[in-house]
Amino acid sequence: MADVPSYPDVIIVGGGIIGLSAAWRLLQDGAEVVVLDPAPGTGASHAAAGMLAPIHEAYWGESHILELNLAASQAWPAFADSLGADAVDYRRDGMLMAAYDADDKALLDNLGDLHEQEGLPVERLRSRECRAREPLLAPGVRGGVYSPLDHQVNPRRVVAELLNRVPTIPVSATEVSRNQVVASDGHTVTGQQVVVAAGAWSGRLLGVPIRPIKGQILRLSGPEGLLQLPVRGVVRGSSVYAVPRSDGEIVVGATQEEQGFDTRVTAGGVYELLRDVLTLLPGLSEIDLVETWAGLRPGAPDNAPIIGTGRDGIVYATGHYRNGILTAPITAIAIAALVQGHEPPMDLSRFSPDRFRDDPTDDALRPEHLSGVTA
Repeated sequence: MADVPSYPDVIIVGGGIIGLSAAWRLLQDGAEVVVLDPAPGTGASHAAAGMLAPIHEAYWGESHILELNLAASQAWPAFADSLGADAVDYRRDGMLMAAYDADDKALLDNLGDLHEQEGLPVERLRSRECRAREPLLAPGVRGGVYSPLDHQVNPRRVVAELLNRVPTIPVSATEVSRNQVVASDGHTVTGQQVVVAAGAWSGRLLGVPIRPIKGQILRLSGPEGLLQLPVRGVVRGSSVYAVPRSDGEIVVGATQEEQGFDTRVTAGGVYELLRDVLTLLPGLSEIDLVETWAGLRPGAPDNAPIIGTGRDGIVYATGHYRNGILTAPITAIAIAALVQGHEPPMDLSRFSPDRFRDDPTDDALRPEHLSGVTA
């Protein structure tokens, strides 16, 4: 691997949006960084719809995740500007969640209660008000919730912009430690600090309970402006979303399947997505189906990401589940602070990699204090 610096400040394992964003932030701070990934940007980041939706991703009992997601949403404008907001199709139109039938509305009302309890700025809508905001919705829609703080971006464009700025080496990692990575080609890369942002594969490298959660997704293509707003719907108890791009593409997703490292697109998965989205938005039935895809989200048992320095000295940036695109800029800020020996601007205690250890008081694996990278 002749292109690898002899002793980089930071070695990042994983070239999805999390690893690339952290690398871009560190590069801006003056660090020498290299990213190792056999196929950067082709995993979950490639499959994602790009909803930046802290409010519509809020769930009971996950206030700490909501807090992180809200901070991430606030970090997105500056992050998008650093890459070119138009280049990444960053849009701040808000988002509509719609309920198809009475039972679906009951589920949505329960989430509305959570929104109000958390003081989130949402607007509850009746059926007619939903269709006034998004005329493509089915006439039978029972009601909805509009959130002005939930935005969107095109993840594929974000990754493309990051890859233009960040040096990557096309190898995978087989072993990692605080400052060394053994690559799949047998070479060992040594630097000052290792960061693991390997998504669903992080568990294999780190021994933490990260599992792959399969998501099948569709891309449709129609006239620009056909769908005005991102719509997330509940249709007979199933969740589906449709996210419009500025060029007329509409991303429809996504299944949630516990199938291990299986990235096959299945007839059943495609059928379920089309059934639900066309029930909610019947006007999409005449446009082109241009792509089917499947990706693997990295999920932890408590649905929270793993961000922090472990007792093994490795910096962890994984387990972002459905919110990897949303949390990329705030994770990058946190990782840059940790690597450089600074205090992160947010409380990471609930996201510690050591929260899954059997005995969190066991110091046997605790490394010496990190000296940090001098930016």
